[in-house]
Amino acid sequence: MSSLEDLRSRINELDRQILELVGQRQETSREVARAKRATGHATRDYNRERDVLLAAREAGRQYGVSPQLAENILRLLIRSSLTTQEQASIAQGAGSGRTALVIGGAGKMGRWFADFMASQGFAVEIADPAGAPPGFAHLPDWRASALAHDFIVLATPLGVTDKLLREIAVRRPKGVIFDVGSLKSPLRAGLNALKSHGCRVTSLHPMFGPDTELLSGRHVIFVEAGSPEATQAARDLFASTMVEQVVMTLDEHDRLIAYVLGLSHALNIAFFTALAESGEAAPRLAKLSSTTFDSQLDVAAKVAQESPELYFEIQSLNDYGSESLEALSQAVERLRSAVLSQDFEAFASLMRRGREYLEDRRSVTERRA
Repeated sequence: MSSLEDLRSRINELDRQILELVGQRQETSREVARAKRATGHATRDYNRERDVLLAAREAGRQYGVSPQLAENILRLLIRSSLTTQEQASIAQGAGSGRTALVIGGAGKMGRWFADFMASQGFAVEIADPAGAPPGFAHLPDWRASALAHDFIVLATPLGVTDKLLREIAVRRPKGVIFDVGSLKSPLRAGLNALKSHGCRVTSLHPMFGPDTELLSGRHVIFVEAGSPEATQAARDLFASTMVEQVVMTLDEHDRLIAYVLGLSHALNIAFFTALAESGEAAPRLAKLSSTTFDSQLDVAAKVAQESPELYFEIQSLNDYGSESLEALSQAVERLRSAVLSQDFEAFASLMRRGREYLEDRRSVTERRA
């Protein structure tokens, strides 16, 4: 019988072999990326992924591995391969010889855009009082710049972005200008000022966080601001990625974002506030769990760690923000009324309507994939 130490040594060796094979798979993924670019094939092939996952489940059964575990491992490897292939495609971008200025580039989303554009070959300059990340040229104050850049990106807090847009408008730079704000209502005056001064202006809303590496399945919203040429130029920045591009008007954007961000944030803030104020139940709740409770708690915990300033801006600065809050209030009241009045049919009606809505949404997502 092998000793415990021998068994641990065998496991360590198997782990090393697994990681070596993963490394070989990554290198092969880079070769696949080069072959796809040379032949004009899309980076992602959903039919191929399905075949790989089904084969993984079958192989798992043969080797005594849970089919679900086998599928999860392959999903992680596919995601890693797609990231490798997408980054290789981005590196072939058309930024070579062109310049970009990222105002607010020391912040999380500003750093993401600086890295993203630098990976395409842009010479990126950071304008931020907090300094610049390593590897980027630093400009303490953008006002000292000639603003001769091909792209000017504003990754600044919502509360100051409108003022900066209006200041830039007076300078009439020739490059494409866009912000990356979560809301557009507070930026209406600045965007209009740029338009009226003949600037090439558009507005972006990346629907992902600064830790995102793979853009497949992610969305970037492009908000028209009066210059179709600028919108197209901004869209071209993402042409080599797998991101899903959506174009809409300013008012359409903010009305939808009131639900996509405003409602989801409000729901989670209400959830963890109710838990925190549950009195003596609070410490006991920390020791309990259920599948639904734990899933909701995970989302709420992430919301609780976000910036109160940003989340308050999303709630308070949106021209359509009150609409989603009112919808939430009415929904809670209908639920409360159904329960307190022992009205099962009213309660079941809420459940049925939700099920139908979510099933429709899932079918749309599956068709898009």
